[in-house]
Amino acid sequence: MRLRRPVRHWVLPQDPDVLGDLRAQMVITDAGMEAFAAWAEGDAGAAERVRAAEHEADAAKRAVRVALRDAFITPLSPEDIFILSQLLDKVLNGAKDVVREAEVMGMAPDVPMVEMAERLREGTEHLARAFEALAGQGADGHRAATAAADAATKSARRMEKVYRGAMSGLLELEAEGTIEGAHVREVMGRRELYRRLSRIADTLADVADRVWYAAVKEM
Repeated sequence: MRLRRPVRHWVLPQDPDVLGDLRAQMVITDAGMEAFAAWAEGDAGAAERVRAAEHEADAAKRAVRVALRDAFITPLSPEDIFILSQLLDKVLNGAKDVVREAEVMGMAPDVPMVEMAERLREGTEHLARAFEALAGQGADGHRAATAAADAATKSARRMEKVYRGAMSGLLELEAEGTIEGAHVREVMGRRELYRRLSRIADTLADVADRVWYAAVKEM
């Protein structure tokens, strides 16, 4: 009697939810930037919420990288997912740094900072919609993602307009020679805080551009 060999069934391990992990990082970033806007408005407890969100986002970024390492296939290019995660990390790190520098210099947010922080919060909210849409199936999801990315870019541009106006105001004070002593230090401090906010806006625009790049490759 001839023995039959047992049939082997090969089962591939279930892929990690890479996009789910990326969206989770986006949600944390959105909440962190909401806390950042609240801090700029004068919410005393918001600074700790910004720091807590940044710490949580670091863990989320790590989860994205582990998922990418272990995934057999990914719904978007692994490179795009990695870069999107890295850019999100820069956004929240930038906000945390602004809070820290303002505390070190003993400077409360002024009116331009309040408006810039609000534009950044608005842009991050649009990006959250873009990331959600990226998980959608087919061209419709990617079109929704790029539309939301465009809205985020517009928010970053509006923020840059506020930045230019604020910097122009500081330059006018210097040109008039009306600042001296402690006021010089404040102007220099404000300039540094404004520049840090501008860099966050640049990063938001980079995220939006990468959403477009990732979506176009999949369409």
